[in-house]
Amino acid sequence: MSDEDTNKQERWTAAWRKARRSLSRSVREPGLGELLERLTGLDYDPDQPVDLYGDGVVADLERRVAELLGTQDAAFFPSGTMAQQVALRCWAGRTGNPLVALHPLSHPEMWEGGALSAVSGLRTTHPTRSRRQPTAEEVRDLPEPFGTLMVELPLRDAGFLLPSWEELEELVEAAREREAVVHFDGARLWETTVHFGRPLSEIAGLADSVYVSFYKSLGGLSGAALAGPRDFVAETRVWRHRYGGQIFQQFPQALAALAGLDRELPRLPSYVAQARRVAEALGAGFAEAGVPWFRVHPEVPHTHQFQVWLPYDADRLTEASVRQAEETGTALFRVWSPDGPPGLAVTEVTVTEPGLSWTAEDVRAAVAEFTARL
Repeated sequence: MSDEDTNKQERWTAAWRKARRSLSRSVREPGLGELLERLTGLDYDPDQPVDLYGDGVVADLERRVAELLGTQDAAFFPSGTMAQQVALRCWAGRTGNPLVALHPLSHPEMWEGGALSAVSGLRTTHPTRSRRQPTAEEVRDLPEPFGTLMVELPLRDAGFLLPSWEELEELVEAAREREAVVHFDGARLWETTVHFGRPLSEIAGLADSVYVSFYKSLGGLSGAALAGPRDFVAETRVWRHRYGGQIFQQFPQALAALAGLDRELPRLPSYVAQARRVAEALGAGFAEAGVPWFRVHPEVPHTHQFQVWLPYDADRLTEASVRQAEETGTALFRVWSPDGPPGLAVTEVTVTEPGLSWTAEDVRAAVAEFTARL
């Protein structure tokens, strides 16, 4: 990163830290003291011995996840990338088929540096290239036999999109008809219960294995878990060691994950409901401000996260976002990216506890302040 980019990041972080109002807090905002404070006040015996190579509090977390997801077992991993690599590699070994069917916007294709092929020796095929979840028909029509269907719930880079419950059932059934196993990339599975109208155990029960993250929605420090049948999870632990994931001590990550399950998981439905109100108010605010074209995507968010598209230069929009935070103390948006649909800049909006107090009028006023700085 250049000195100029570093200075930009420092300015942005300072502006958002000082903002009095925001819809959520970014991961860069808390200081070390705040992060350490999150680990206190847990209903956990401080005199318990620390974990060594996955026992103690880490094993307690694994049992908790398995209970929530209704699976036989779960294994803690230091990162979601490692967890996904291991899961897909294990299924390839069991099915005898190294081909994984997944969306081209899914995490392994977008954010893992080609690790599926470079590290695990797997190949991928894409049921669709459209910016949506694949359909059952597209899975049935794939010309090559595949061993695993991976479904990202929600599909983050397409706008945190989820299929309907019926579409998800049909998608899983289509994979079964092709004699393939189903793996859910559930990094953000925790907040899908509102959209699906089902508990976590019923959602996870559709798949052969599920990966969940502890920091993307739960506010943990890092870490992930793979959940599924007991023999499968036992095999993933072997590969976890081989991939360098058998860490000596991980109690800070495990404690932060348990805190997230206790504190954030019960709040997620309220975040989703508020995100839908915020999305509607954003649309009204852009219309009132006379913005020539805009899109809130999806129009009714499927989770507590969604996208906003505007026909302006991304750097210009980011500068307006930063100036609004600096000059008014309100952080409505953060960084904008040019990597959305052609000719448009896109940003992600997340609604968590800080955003619960926002009214529709607050959102529309913040939009007016933002557009005035374009």
